[in-house]
Amino acid sequence: MGRYTPEEETFRGNCKQTKEDVVLILLTNDDGIYAPGLRAMEQALQTLGEVVIVAPSTEQSGVGHSITFLQPLVAHEVFDGERKRGWAVEGSPADCVKLALFEYCPRQPDLIVSGINNGLNAGINILYSGTVAAAIEGAFFGIQSVAVSLEFDEHANFEGAAHLAQQIIGSLVDHPEPPAQLFNLNIPTAALSMAERDQFPEVTVAPMGVARYGEHYEKRTDPRGRDYFWATNDPPPPRTGEETDLLALSEGKITLTPLHFDMTQQPALKTMRSWKWDVNSSSSE
Repeated sequence: MGRYTPEEETFRGNCKQTKEDVVLILLTNDDGIYAPGLRAMEQALQTLGEVVIVAPSTEQSGVGHSITFLQPLVAHEVFDGERKRGWAVEGSPADCVKLALFEYCPRQPDLIVSGINNGLNAGINILYSGTVAAAIEGAFFGIQSVAVSLEFDEHANFEGAAHLAQQIIGSLVDHPEPPAQLFNLNIPTAALSMAERDQFPEVTVAPMGVARYGEHYEKRTDPRGRDYFWATNDPPPPRTGEETDLLALSEGKITLTPLHFDMTQQPALKTMRSWKWDVNSSSSE
């Protein structure tokens, strides 16, 4: 796995070592450890390596990159019969990854997968997604991380989606030095239906759509006469000429988007460094 940073060396020193020739995969999600998408992804990823599961004990959808620090994190082991399934954490997806890396993984994972989420995480929804946040947390530590989401369906075929995701993730693993370490993978129902018919769905590498949508609320009144608001499920914005993940998904394509957690606006940074900042050392009288 090459040379390690001082932080990684500290991490490795605090963890037991396993065979370096076995790919170690940390699996998490935001739908909770009992979610069917997590179970399907676990089974599919076992063809790539050893899977360690650390996931929220309850659903944590839409929590973004929140972390727990004002109260202790509680975790317990979860079993399928006699088989230990993993650890359930009473916290956010980001909590799960951080705790897993320093407490539950036998060594630093080679890969982190978050999902399969029951619902797409594309466009600006990426910013709110606990699924994507878990992958971002993994990328913080320099670990290749992939968030996986499937278009919402009450009767979703998570096993089929996991099979598709496993193939794409396998291709990423086969590139030892990819141009990015953080990826967002979305599978629309149309692409999954094609695969079920033994057809080949298209995979496109597309940028994140940043058009605003989902800004409406339905106002209601409760039995006590108090107003409350329910966010509506607005459709994505109308398509433009630019290809984005939202556009590609509307066309039935699987989307893969390389992401980065550094939100610095580099062109503005370069320009603003030339500005003169007149700041007085004391308040004026």
